[in-house]
Amino acid sequence: MSSENEATGGGAGDAPPEQLALIRESVRQAKAPRAKPRTWRGAALAKERPVARVLVDKGVLHLDRFFDYAVPEELDADAQPGVRVRVRFGAGRRRVRDGRREGGGLVDGFLIERLAESDYSGPLAALAQVVSPEQVLDEELLGLARAVADRYAGSLADVLQLAVPPRSARAEKRTSPDPLPPPPVPEPGTWARYEQGEAFVAALASGGAPRAVWNALPGPQWAEELARAVAATLASERGALVVLPDGRAVARADAALTALLGEGRHAVLTADAGPEKRYAQWLAVRRGAVRAVIGTRAAMFAPVRDLGLVALWDDGDDSHSEPHAPQPHAREVLLLRAAQDRCAFLLGGWGCTVEAAQLVETGWARPLVAAREQVRAAAPLVRTVGDQDLARDEAARAARLPTLAWQAVRDGLRRGPVLVQVPRRGYVPRMACASCRTPARCRHCAGPLEGQESGSALRCGWCGREEGAWHCPECGAFRLRAQIVGARRTAEELGRAFPAVPVRTSGREHVLDTVSEAPALVVSTPGAEPVAEGGYAAALLLDGWAMLGRPDLRAGEDALRRWLAAAALVRPQGAGGTVVAVAEPTLRPVQALVRWDPVGHALRELAERTELGFPPVSRMASVAGPPEAVADFLRAAGLPGEAEVLGPVPLPVTAVGRPRRVGAPPPGEHWERALIRVPPGRGAALAGTLKAAQAARMARGSDVAVWVRIDPPDIG
Repeated sequence: MSSENEATGGGAGDAPPEQLALIRESVRQAKAPRAKPRTWRGAALAKERPVARVLVDKGVLHLDRFFDYAVPEELDADAQPGVRVRVRFGAGRRRVRDGRREGGGLVDGFLIERLAESDYSGPLAALAQVVSPEQVLDEELLGLARAVADRYAGSLADVLQLAVPPRSARAEKRTSPDPLPPPPVPEPGTWARYEQGEAFVAALASGGAPRAVWNALPGPQWAEELARAVAATLASERGALVVLPDGRAVARADAALTALLGEGRHAVLTADAGPEKRYAQWLAVRRGAVRAVIGTRAAMFAPVRDLGLVALWDDGDDSHSEPHAPQPHAREVLLLRAAQDRCAFLLGGWGCTVEAAQLVETGWARPLVAAREQVRAAAPLVRTVGDQDLARDEAARAARLPTLAWQAVRDGLRRGPVLVQVPRRGYVPRMACASCRTPARCRHCAGPLEGQESGSALRCGWCGREEGAWHCPECGAFRLRAQIVGARRTAEELGRAFPAVPVRTSGREHVLDTVSEAPALVVSTPGAEPVAEGGYAAALLLDGWAMLGRPDLRAGEDALRRWLAAAALVRPQGAGGTVVAVAEPTLRPVQALVRWDPVGHALRELAERTELGFPPVSRMASVAGPPEAVADFLRAAGLPGEAEVLGPVPLPVTAVGRPRRVGAPPPGEHWERALIRVPPGRGAALAGTLKAAQAARMARGSDVAVWVRIDPPDIG
């Protein structure tokens, strides 16, 4: 030892015994070979079941399968089926060292199962990391996700992204509460108004699995009736799941459940709750601490233990259709869950979709309806204003409101608030000829002409050119009228007509939840109608022809559903409730509204679609993309022999800077769409064929987008 070292006292012999022991332990640990966390090179593998089968979260169809990985011994305890893991993916066959594949990028995944040996004969890469020991994926949820992926020609990884919420470490660290004992069997309550209502609740309470399509009576009691169905299911020591269209409906069901059962018996799963709170609620359901779930679209995959009931409210609402791949519909997912878990099924709403009518017609579900006496007692009086009435009405030609509607507003404001439903948002919409209602179009590009807030010249909605001297090419008239006047413009006109009455609007920018029982005019777009305390005294349904005239197979069904939703907020006829619909009274949806008969309308629609081979009787898929790519896809797909190809036809070009609808082409691109139709019973074969064709395109590295959608809701 040098004198310099002696002066500094750096010898180990001068260290205290405790410090010397720590130094020796550090040296001993340093000599032990440590595997690199990225590759686990040189690390021993698990002694039992050293192979992990992993679903890699790549989301591409040609990789929609499981991959085997080696399990390092240090990860053996945490690497259990259902946990989140990270793995190296994309390493080539030549990147092998010490018998283990290395390289590739780190990707997330789920550990599906542990095996004693792999089917793959080559070297395996090791699991890089167990993200969390929380087992978030079980066999039941995996089976449901696989069924949904096959149903919609999608990948399992995409479905699991919808089914399992993002991880929150803080939420995982918190313990979930202990489950509460089952509640007592509830009284039927207002379910007694329905012919089989009491029997349905009794069957749920006794552990049965009834399947029903529920045509709810107008009024606010629907939330309490859903809560009683959930309570009856919990009383049988089973779980319940309710999916609703939006946060406002969830809030009403939440309040009804809390009032009936108290706090702590149900979880609420919505995007508004925030990632951490939502994940904590989801974990409470997954761990069995909570047996009932209500929520919006994402709740359709909630991992409820011992599922006894799945329920869906208002299945015709657009929000039940998932915009992300593979775009499943909540109704179809819950139908799969009802079949998989053999549980009860309840599909409810004020209206009735054709799909719901088909469930009853095929005998899969039973109707849950009220007698006509109950319907007449609960529904408001519905009156109509048709084209002939408008032609004879001087006030209707000069102003926004026909005389009958104006009188209904005046009388209703004496007793309470009045609801006015307009079919479009915005200030000034498309313009049309005031005489023959021919749409006003640009002379340069045939785009729609729009009015301006300033009242100046018209402007084209496509090319932006102004039009100062328009005349109708059909009848030669020079007068224009707004095809659809938005909520803001309608509120201004009503404010001038009734200057002493407050006017409130509810729409995209600001949606009201409730309004008081004081007299007021409430102008709302469809789906944004607030609930009035004690119900509305009257309601106006304006521009019904615009809702019925949409070029869509579901235009009539959707218009009737939106009208019924607004009219259901009005007081019963016995209390003076009146609804005025500005629509041609001879049309089928208008007649169904007057009679309050959505089931009859749906059955007639189903009969027509059966005769014409339209969905849901047939199964249909859409293939959209650039024209050459669509043609190549259809040639290479190998479609079933009974498949019928409709089209392709051009899709409307999405303007730059405008909102892009689901299924629409990217802004500025010219796409085409082909529809493929197959007879009943061949939907699974069609989905499998299209999925295989899309996977082959991706495997070849094609960079041209082709979108495949199964049962698209907007087929035109």
